[in-house]
Amino acid sequence: MRTHSKSERALTRVTLLVVILLGLSSHALADHLRLADGTTMDVDEAWEDSQGVWYRRGGVTHWVDRSRVREVVKGDAGAAKVSMETKETKAAGEASVVNTSGGEAGKQGEVQSVWIHLVGGAKMEVDEASESAEGVWFKRGNISTFIERARIDHVERERVRPEEVAAAAGGAPKKRERRWTTGSARLDAIIRQNGARHGVDPYLVFCVMEQESHFSSKAVSPAGARGLMQLMPGTAARFGVRNPHDAAQNVSGGTRYLKELLRRFNGNVTLVLAGYNAGEGNVMRYGYRVPPFRETRNYVRRVGGRYSRGE
Repeated sequence: MRTHSKSERALTRVTLLVVILLGLSSHALADHLRLADGTTMDVDEAWEDSQGVWYRRGGVTHWVDRSRVREVVKGDAGAAKVSMETKETKAAGEASVVNTSGGEAGKQGEVQSVWIHLVGGAKMEVDEASESAEGVWFKRGNISTFIERARIDHVERERVRPEEVAAAAGGAPKKRERRWTTGSARLDAIIRQNGARHGVDPYLVFCVMEQESHFSSKAVSPAGARGLMQLMPGTAARFGVRNPHDAAQNVSGGTRYLKELLRRFNGNVTLVLAGYNAGEGNVMRYGYRVPPFRETRNYVRRVGGRYSRGE
């Protein structure tokens, strides 16, 4: 039987100590959520959006309403506190990240556009996408949004010609309008025509329609909202929509309603989306802020994230 020398035993103890210290250090870098009820939750990572806090534990991402979180303590900044006033958001993803900053080889000057293809033929261009088993996170500007896997057909990227992203003089990058389609050339044309006629960004109409009906003119909600833009009977009558299942009438009424909300809320898209979901009366009733309804806050977060251009 071979006996270990003192130097071997000392080396073993040192190795074990290093492993333990590394484990403790890794744990210390985890983030912590201090909740309003006084409890503390250890998480792998936490970040905030305008309505609440996202956190990841064990490869699964969750969201908690802002009112339930007292503060976020970031482990990777010496346990420095991050106040609930922080507006930064961070894209989450457990698998491959696709972005517009370059290709897999990372060659200088390469630019790629990222497309998310939805089931049914609709697709939209985004800044960055991150796929997981649960779905796809995507980023537009500084806003990150999640779409569940059942609604995703696939994610693809395509090379963008340098002249499309560089200014003619000086070679300085210029902003490109993110592209989209409902999967129907006729419906795309209706959206663009109404956007131009009423002074509403067609992409905002697209984002609202995608959330409201998933581009189904036959959609009917339990509350009685109908058609592509899910117009309630009173809203349809208000904007002269006689047949809410007719695409042209429905999109016209929905776009005119968005125009009215933009006028009422001075172009504040967050309040416009809140008003579209909960009614402008509720937005005004709560001091021109997003009403404290979970459905409305989730709606604003999802649609606002899709619409954000980072301009």
